[in-house]
Parts: sequence; C-alpha cells; structure tokens
Amino acid sequence: MGGTGQRGIALLVVMLVVLLSSLLALWAFRSSLVNETLVGNDADYQRAFEAAQAMLQDAELDIRGERPDGTACIPTADTKVCRQDPTVAFIVETKDLGKLLGALDAADTRCKDGICQKRTGAQDFWASKATLDPMLLVGARYGQYTGAVLPGNSKAAANPLLTTVVSDQGAWYWVEVMPYDTTPPGLLAGRDKMDLNLNPNVVYRITALARGLKPRTQVVLQSTLARQKLRN
Repeated sequence: MGGTGQRGIALLVVMLVVLLSSLLALWAFRSSLVNETLVGNDADYQRAFEAAQAMLQDAELDIRGERPDGTACIPTADTKVCRQDPTVAFIVETKDLGKLLGALDAADTRCKDGICQKRTGAQDFWASKATLDPMLLVGARYGQYTGAVLPGNSKAAANPLLTTVVSDQGAWYWVEVMPYDTTPPGLLAGRDKMDLNLNPNVVYRITALARGLKPRTQVVLQSTLARQKLRN
C-alpha cells in the first residue's frame, strides 16, 4: 500500500510540474507574441511617419516649381511632371488666382491634381472613409508633379509607401490655396494687418497622409507655406 501511495503522489507531482511548465511556456509565447506585435506596429508607424514627411517636402517642391535638386521644374514629355496641361498649376501672380479658384470650384471635391480650395467643412476629412475616399482620387503621389525619385537602385530599397500605386494604399498630399487679404483694418482694431510680403498673395496649407502596411496605421501631417517676394 505504501509503495502504491508513493507512486500515486509522485505521478501527481509530475503532472503538476508538467502543467506548470506548460503554463510558463504558454505565458512566454504570449509575451513574445505581444512584444513582436508592438515592435511591428511601432515600425509600421515610423515607416508611415517618414512617408508623410517626404510627402510634405515633395508638396513644397511642387508649390515652388522645383525639382529635388533645387533646379526649376522644366516640362518634359510627361504630361504630369512640372504640371503641364491638362493639370491645374500653382500660380505665379495674384491676378491668376481667380482663374485657379474657379477651376477648383468646378471640381466635385473642389480639388484637382492635388490642389484644393480652402476647406469649409470638417477639416479632418481623413477621419471618415466617406470623406477620405473621394480625396484619395485627387491626391498627389510622391514625385508625380516634381519628378522626385527615391534613392536606391530598386523600389525594394525605398519606402514602399511612397512607391506604391495601389488606389487605397501608400501616401498622398493635398495643397489648399488660401487667399491672403492684405487690406486694412488689421487683426486688431485701429491697426493695419501685418504685411507678409507674399508673392502671390496666397498661403498654402499642405496635408500629407500615409497609410502603413498594417490596416490601422495612418499618419497625417500638416504644414503651411507662404512664398515671400524679394524686397528691393
């Protein structure tokens, strides 16, 4: 009886040890899986953030009519690069502002080829699929109007968010054209407005959006650009 009882107790102890070992192994596996997910999510966010920053820079080049090397964007055989017809283009003189705004106002989303009228509704159009999807169709892609290309000998070496052409994936930018009123009175009663010395009298608001490789990763960055004319 004693031997049988000892063998039973030993079997129970072995079973408990095996159970505890299995629980520890499962806990370690779950912890590793969670850590891997967190690291993957962070890497995907950083990738999207870098893509959105690159889109802001590309939009500024587009507004200034420059290529990435700082030279003027001279039209080539491509009908998109350097904003040749039939694309809308950024104006050089204030007198052309009315024509540009009229062309944008006639568009369904008040945007065309990445250039938009100032938004009058909800500013965070990216927060809703219903408002974002139409904007994706008129957003500008990286290098589309500047000829910018990413470093590296192949697309595999570049940020995939900037090179993709899939309709609902990658990165885009939109530039809102906001007329700047230079007439008095100013912001405070009895004072003139601050003269920003703009050329033309427009302030541009850039919105860059990048979607990560994971479904829920999305980064939106905004900046403003005002082109000042040289003083005599």
